[in-house]
Amino acid sequence: MSKRISFSQGFSSVLLWSVLSAAFIGPGTVTTCSQAGAAYRLQLLWALTFSTIAAIILQETAARMTIASGKNLGQIIALKYAGNRGRNIKWALFIAVAFGCAAYQTGNLLGAISGALLFIPGLSREVLTLILAVGCAALLWVNNFQILSRALGIMVAVMGIAFMYVAVQIPASVGEWAQNLVWPSVPDGSGLLIIGLIGTTIVPYNLFLGSSIGQNQSLSEMRWGIAIAVTIGGLISIAILAAGMLVTGTYSYEALATALNGKLGGMGVLLFGLGLFAAGFSSAITAPLAAAITAQSMFSSEGNGRDWSAKSSNFKLVWGAVLLVGTIFSIIGIRPIPAIILAQAINGVLLPVVTIALLFAANDKVLLGAAYANGFWSNFFTLFIVGVTCFLGLNNIWRAINEVGQFLPKEAMEPIWGMLGVTLLVLVYLGVRVFGKKGAETQGTE
Repeated sequence: MSKRISFSQGFSSVLLWSVLSAAFIGPGTVTTCSQAGAAYRLQLLWALTFSTIAAIILQETAARMTIASGKNLGQIIALKYAGNRGRNIKWALFIAVAFGCAAYQTGNLLGAISGALLFIPGLSREVLTLILAVGCAALLWVNNFQILSRALGIMVAVMGIAFMYVAVQIPASVGEWAQNLVWPSVPDGSGLLIIGLIGTTIVPYNLFLGSSIGQNQSLSEMRWGIAIAVTIGGLISIAILAAGMLVTGTYSYEALATALNGKLGGMGVLLFGLGLFAAGFSSAITAPLAAAITAQSMFSSEGNGRDWSAKSSNFKLVWGAVLLVGTIFSIIGIRPIPAIILAQAINGVLLPVVTIALLFAANDKVLLGAAYANGFWSNFFTLFIVGVTCFLGLNNIWRAINEVGQFLPKEAMEPIWGMLGVTLLVLVYLGVRVFGKKGAETQGTE
């Protein structure tokens, strides 16, 4: 039986893990959630319920592995996939995470710029982009941005509180809230937003960043901390979606800020603009850093003599590449709202890749020991997460292809059944690998 934890221990654990909820409340969350509310009212709330629970499960798995082994997630994967074949797997996984970070980075910069323009209109987007990019590069180079991050985090928190205050005033019945929180619905044209809502809540790089946060905690402290901190982030996301219902007509940041003004006594534009800027700027530092930390944890133990310390050229090359890609796409004049939603959707599509790697590592009893490896229900829910995200990701890929070639009518069911079949084959393969191996281990001990 795990020990009971005191109130002070539990409160400290929540504060420690609050970095996770702060990390996924960025421009992507604000944009995707508010547009989902503007376009579909509360119909897509279930996606946030699913993704919040899934984020808790996956983050708990990553943290539990770190507590068991004393190593972060990247180091565990590096040990799990050693040798030439393992090196290819590590590179594939790193490229998926880095690609997702670059997509996030584009949205982060665009979100920060859009927030600044709300309360200081007339500034040049190109100049602002370059200023933000140079500022991020300088902070990452000196590796000293804790004070700034705290200040930006406070601004984001104030924006989150404002959205929650607005959400409780939304004219919606208890029945409508309850039904949409638990009952999945997929309105026509909502596929990209659904996978975006999942991708902006279950942030793949958060698994790597957060895996070592609770290294010196007990399992009880870690689980309470993650559950409460991520739930708070999920509630803020739900509040943002509800606030989006206030937008009438074409969705835009200006329309959302104006709608908030009416509920916040004329402070809506300022609070939303400052919060969006702070969320974008802080996330614009985090995303490149996360890519570099992922590379460091995966490749530093290969024994090839390469330096992966925070001041090494390899480490700087990774965060520099992610920052450069985000800056280029931000400065070429693409529209911020579609770009930000697409960035979240890309990460939602990449999520099954990271989740499958996590699943296999979490079942390695040699690395973790039997007491800390995944049990039946952990594997069951992880496979469920893989299935949902895999199906939704395939659906969005097909819709994008069909938009270009018009191969089949939009309402055709054949692709849906085909993608469901592929998803089931993936789940059967993973289930046999995971549960079949556990069955063999059980028989071997009898």
